[in-house]
Amino acid sequence: MDKNLKTYTTLFLILAVILSNYCTSSAVKQKNNEKLKPDTLDQILVNQVGYQPNSVKIALLRFKTDKFDVVNVKNGRVVFSGKPGQFKYWQLSGDSICIADFSKLITAGKYRICINETICSYEFEISNEIYNDITKASLKAFYLNRSGFELTKEFAGKWARRGGHPDTSVIVHSSAASDKRPEGFIISSPGGWYDAGDYNKYIVNSAISTYTLLLFHQMYPEYCKNLKINIPESHNKIPDVLDELLVNLRWMLTMQDPLDGGVYHKLTNKNFCDFIMPEKATDPRYVVSKSTAASLDFAATMGMASRVFERSEFPQLKTLGKVCLEAAKKAYSWAKANPALYYKNPSDISTGAYDDTELDDEFFWAATELALADNDLSLIPKKLLEAHKVMVPSWDYSGMTGILSLSLSDKPKAAEYKKIAQKILLGYADKLVNVSENSPYRVSLDFFKWGSNSDVGNMAIIKLIAYKISGDIKYLASVQCDVDYLLGRNATGYCFVTGFGEKES
Repeated sequence: MDKNLKTYTTLFLILAVILSNYCTSSAVKQKNNEKLKPDTLDQILVNQVGYQPNSVKIALLRFKTDKFDVVNVKNGRVVFSGKPGQFKYWQLSGDSICIADFSKLITAGKYRICINETICSYEFEISNEIYNDITKASLKAFYLNRSGFELTKEFAGKWARRGGHPDTSVIVHSSAASDKRPEGFIISSPGGWYDAGDYNKYIVNSAISTYTLLLFHQMYPEYCKNLKINIPESHNKIPDVLDELLVNLRWMLTMQDPLDGGVYHKLTNKNFCDFIMPEKATDPRYVVSKSTAASLDFAATMGMASRVFERSEFPQLKTLGKVCLEAAKKAYSWAKANPALYYKNPSDISTGAYDDTELDDEFFWAATELALADNDLSLIPKKLLEAHKVMVPSWDYSGMTGILSLSLSDKPKAAEYKKIAQKILLGYADKLVNVSENSPYRVSLDFFKWGSNSDVGNMAIIKLIAYKISGDIKYLASVQCDVDYLLGRNATGYCFVTGFGEKES
């Protein structure tokens, strides 16, 4: 593994796991230089976690100045001075900023950026190991979101809580009823991860998260083998990344009707519950309506899982991979037979719909994963591949995930499709780099929607894969800018990863 790729291996999981849009930490601490005032007005925006020595290092200043200094926190000495760039206005943030580039500073240590010896940024660190803790915390976030699972202090620390929602007696809703599973029929559907802000479990959005963790393991199996995050399964020999994604993957398998292969859209209460702990949320739980989107996302994820598990050294995972592939084929066949069963909340259900009525991308993704799993590329219509709509992947647009899988495929039969996919991916990555280089905030994001931090992360993943394919270092510089954005160099000044950074929410 070359140095640059190893450098950014740890970043991949940070970008794969986008957490809540706040951070928890102590207030700014003035250390050996008490006269320096903290930047409470967010006049200096900086990555509050830090940088690796050879990475691009850029902060943003919200006022005009002739000079900025980088100060060593330990002794108060100025270790680098620079001249800011041109002042530029960003319409999306509504403010003007200039760039403070201190990439030439490569010495390990803890620093702050200071202006006129009066205002200083939040503290950051330069270190080869700077992203080790945040990588582990990003994966650990999935454990903390487990459904039906008690989190003990041994593994969860201050986030320990009692278990809730065992989901061993889930009711089939009238919208999901069939002859052999009528309304009121009871099924068992335990496990999985809670959704972003509620205690329900959804196929279409947890599928892309599960896929991303599978992709992480596919790309960096040796790194994942040594990544330990202190979860109950850490004592076994299976990598913790796989142990954790299995929690959701196995739940997904329970959401398939074994009689016809269709997949229930979600497992949910009828209404969102109050802000209470899981064990106190005891309303009845339902599986609601099978949908084409859920069945296709399920098929794609299971197809990807079968490919990853096929290469595993663990017999139980190889066996599970065969189960996943069979389940994927059944779900895909059901979707082909029901190509336009769009999800809509029944009148008595008011939780997240995650509805989607444009499914060409889901059909493409599912076909791609099954084609690669079965080594039968005839499943992928080349016309659909070449006409592919290029945009950042998300729960409601999963076509780009098929492009990622094809771009990384080592199947000889996929060579022609791989070439087309890589051309699409590199073209889009170039566009993202161009947007970042021309953005005053130096980020590829040029739109905002609900969950836009995940868009930043997924854009960075595309650029990471572009680097893996091409070896062009420009992609890594752009990835660093996306990481900086997530870790504090954004218009709000907050670090967007819980538990890291100095600015409190």
